[in-house]
Amino acid sequence: MTPYHRISVALAWVVGIMLTFAGCDINSSVTEKQQQEADSLINVAYRANDYNRLEILADSLRNAGLISDMKSSYWLGYANDKLMRKRIAEFFWNTGIAAFNPEEDRKDTEVYAEMASRLAGLKCTLGAYEEALKVARSAVGQLQQMGCDTTSNYTNLIIYIGYCQSRFGLNKATAAQTLEDAYQQHLGFIRQQPTSDSYRLAIIGLTNICYNYSDMCDFDNLLFWANRYDSLVSCYDKTGLASDNYTDKQHGRSCVFRAKALEGLGKVGEADKAFAEFSKTHYSQTPDGAILAADYQMFAKKWKDAADSWSNLDEFRKQYASDYSLENIQLTFLKKYESNLMAGRKDSAMAVAKEILAHLDSTISASGRTDAIEQETVRKKEAEMTAEKERLEEQQWWTRLAVMAVLIIALIIYIIVRNHMSAKLKKAHEQLKVAYDQLEETTAVKERMESELRIARNIQMSMVPSVFPDVKGLDMYASMTPAKEVGGDLYNYLLLDDKLYFCVGDVSGKGVPASLFMAQATRLFLTLAKQAMRPSEICTRMNDALSGNDNESNMFVTFWLGLVDLTTGHLTFCNAGHNPPVIGGGEDHGSLLDMIPNAPIGIMPGMEYQDEEVDTIKGRPLFIYTDGLNEAENKENEQFGDDRLLDILRQTQFSSARQVIETLGAEVEAHRNGAEPNDDLTMMCLCL
Repeated sequence: MTPYHRISVALAWVVGIMLTFAGCDINSSVTEKQQQEADSLINVAYRANDYNRLEILADSLRNAGLISDMKSSYWLGYANDKLMRKRIAEFFWNTGIAAFNPEEDRKDTEVYAEMASRLAGLKCTLGAYEEALKVARSAVGQLQQMGCDTTSNYTNLIIYIGYCQSRFGLNKATAAQTLEDAYQQHLGFIRQQPTSDSYRLAIIGLTNICYNYSDMCDFDNLLFWANRYDSLVSCYDKTGLASDNYTDKQHGRSCVFRAKALEGLGKVGEADKAFAEFSKTHYSQTPDGAILAADYQMFAKKWKDAADSWSNLDEFRKQYASDYSLENIQLTFLKKYESNLMAGRKDSAMAVAKEILAHLDSTISASGRTDAIEQETVRKKEAEMTAEKERLEEQQWWTRLAVMAVLIIALIIYIIVRNHMSAKLKKAHEQLKVAYDQLEETTAVKERMESELRIARNIQMSMVPSVFPDVKGLDMYASMTPAKEVGGDLYNYLLLDDKLYFCVGDVSGKGVPASLFMAQATRLFLTLAKQAMRPSEICTRMNDALSGNDNESNMFVTFWLGLVDLTTGHLTFCNAGHNPPVIGGGEDHGSLLDMIPNAPIGIMPGMEYQDEEVDTIKGRPLFIYTDGLNEAENKENEQFGDDRLLDILRQTQFSSARQVIETLGAEVEAHRNGAEPNDDLTMMCLCL
């Protein structure tokens, strides 16, 4: 080896030693006392449920080097989760888990396990079971490699694995054994350390198991685990470590789980006893206890009790500052509407429907804004973290450069070249990241739109009746099938003493605009029919309200409205540009009803509609439909047609209104033979 090479090697060793010292974290000077004080500040905010302050502390204390990046990611995710910013919470927990290094972050292993458990729980709540399973399995494998598989958080990760296994329809015995093993581990931790934390973490695990089997309607397993749940809560209560409010709430939950399981198994008497036990708890008198009761009462089809329980919804929303989000409309308002409707409280149901409609547009817009704000916040946080990382890297780089400059000038050239190449690589990485973010954003927008349309469909379908008049001598049934997620068809009825108003309509166009126009037409029909107006007067008033300057989109609705005297069978009807109904009987055993065509509603203000009459329709089934039936096309663009419709009705022996509609629905499906529906399909049949 030449002298030059010896000097180079010696310099390399010296430089390596200097780089090691220069690259040390400047936060190593932080004392243990300062870290304890930082943890204390965070715990104060956590116990006070001050999530905004908790978020600020987690960020600022990390920047000051007083808490680790792992703890900061955990608390930032926790605070945003409690503030209902799920996307941001998911981002921080994903970031923390991805950055976990078993060699460097071993002191934060329990934080890592807690973070993975919460992330898996969040993904299960969002229905992303495959992602939840991936998170839980990865964390369990990591903790097993580190020999840290004897903690409650590790055990709850095992529970999430069993939870997801059961959702994927995998071997039930495997999923059940996974949950059983996790439960026995929890009991082992309690025997070793009977602390409040060990009991509460075990109760959290049992709660997740019960919710899983409740959602899956696996009532045998639900009853088994609900009994275990209540037994564990009772044991915790006897230790004297638990607060009365906590055990009362948990006991109340276990009673409801048990009641649902017994109801599902057909043991109605025992279910009533379990629910009566829940009703004795203080928790049952709270707003969220009442909401839990309403869910069970709906499941048990105790509609009046459920409607009474849902009357606490406003108090619940005030207590938890709940807004008119799409999720809240779907999970609370629609259930309140269904309970009142099924309980026969039509005025209350209509009031809820109007409240939903009043906030639907603003809710959809607010949801879009909230998602945009959350995405922007995530991007800003990513930028801040990247900037901070670059700042620290730059600081370390200059420190190392200064040390190296003292040792040898020649090495500067090497560093410059290396950094130049790093900059190119970094630029390429950033370009790749931008492309990935754009793809991810496009996918998220699509998924959000699909979710919003599903919710809109549920809301629209809840606006048309699913229960029909239970009147002696009247057989009535109707169905509506939108061609897209939402549509523009409608049907409805109103029973006033022995008079029955009924209607079928078809709004021009499809999708969300048609569904909103349909909602307006439905509301006007019910409002005017309650005033006992004649069909022609109702159509005239509806036309004045829906046409003119207010109808900027130039939409219209074909409408057929009938008023039948249930005693005499006398029918008065008004047709507004709609398909002629089919009336049974006569020489042909069914024919299209002759009528004045009139113009659709919404085309021109000031039109006067005319009534027509049929002496009696007793014994003559009346079938009304939209053109999604007779204009249904197969793959060869052949329409179903009026002739085919008449032939089927003439050949079908009438046994019930529902049978007629189901028969025609099957015939249309067979005719399409796999072709996508080209229009909404609505059918109504009644017979006296």
